[in-house]
Amino acid sequence: MAAPSSGPTERVLRLLALLQQRQTWSGSELAERLGTTTRTVRRDVDRLRELGYPVNATQGVTGGYRLGAGRALPPLLLDDAEAVAVAVSLRLAAGGTVAGASEAALRALTKLDQVLPSRLRHRVHGIHGSISILAGAAPAETVDADALVEIAGACRDLVRLEFAYADRSGTSTRRRVEPYGLVATGRRWYLMAYDLDREDWRTFRLDRLREVRVSTWRFTAREHEDPVTYVHRAVTSAPYPHRVLVRFHAAAEVVRAVYPVAAVSVETETETTCLLRTGGEDLAMVAVYLGVAGHDFEVLEPPELAEHCTAIGRRFERAGR
Repeated sequence: MAAPSSGPTERVLRLLALLQQRQTWSGSELAERLGTTTRTVRRDVDRLRELGYPVNATQGVTGGYRLGAGRALPPLLLDDAEAVAVAVSLRLAAGGTVAGASEAALRALTKLDQVLPSRLRHRVHGIHGSISILAGAAPAETVDADALVEIAGACRDLVRLEFAYADRSGTSTRRRVEPYGLVATGRRWYLMAYDLDREDWRTFRLDRLREVRVSTWRFTAREHEDPVTYVHRAVTSAPYPHRVLVRFHAAAEVVRAVYPVAAVSVETETETTCLLRTGGEDLAMVAVYLGVAGHDFEVLEPPELAEHCTAIGRRFERAGR
């Protein structure tokens, strides 16, 4: 269906947006979309070329117009969803989750913020204020972008959320929560929230959320722990049947360099010792996991872990003979 006619400047901008949406357009397709003639399309293409956009034209049955690669990066026209997605990605890169990209991402984010419409700036700022990143982590789990925006907005505005949540076994339950923050770990996104029906704090994996609905019910923020600290502790030990606490005879920064940030929690005890918390399904595997650090450690809990360490140590000693 042809679009209503418009002024030359608006028409050229709409032509640019179309060229960025698809690899190739025929002149007649562009004319129909713009509500004009193929002759006008050719004139508008020439205007884009004068502005520095490399628009290539090809002849023949499969010919048409396509936006080529130029020597400089021309301005891009982004729709609402694309602009929000770019802003979120830049926020993650500026936070140090993309090696070598922090400074450039921060500059790009500043430029984008200057030209965002107010309605989008409000959404983007809500996401930025509600997202935290564990040091050294970059999220790899795919989450729904619209849900991410809605949840971040609810955290910002202190509005209750409702959603269906699937646990580890796949069983789904309805949840009503007060959301407080989003945290990106090395593998996944997590929401820290107060579960109203269970009357307790919980973490929720965003890839397990379905049918997210933002209610109109605003709440007063409860006293709560820092979302990064809470989520970090929850994902390193709470999901597992065995919770482990050991003392390493090494500085905290030395031990942190050995293990992924989302797998363990390490806190300084003294200049030469630190406490490591983690969890696991199999204590024998945890014993081996701790042994690869290359530093002496003491098992503080559970006592069964010390028994596994002793048994594995004897086995290794026999193997060494």
